[in-house]
Amino acid sequence: MTITIEVKPEVQTELAVLARARGMDVPSYAAALLEEAALPAPHEPENQNLEEFEKTLDHMAQFSHKIPILPEEAFSRESLYQDHD
Repeated sequence: MTITIEVKPEVQTELAVLARARGMDVPSYAAALLEEAALPAPHEPENQNLEEFEKTLDHMAQFSHKIPILPEEAFSRESLYQDHD
């Protein structure tokens, strides 16, 4: 199928830059973007079994004892937004 679309010059420039970075021409890159947007994402495998899940959690927690405990002030509104005016 052939589709003709009008895009703003700045979008055309950005498409050209992104296509070139991937070693593609603009029409091929635009077609790939449309296909990616139109097709559903591949389905992830179903949930892990309990043993695999626990193994993943253990791996994530392996060095959790080295994470320092934050003081209560770290969660105050003033602390979270200290770099905002």
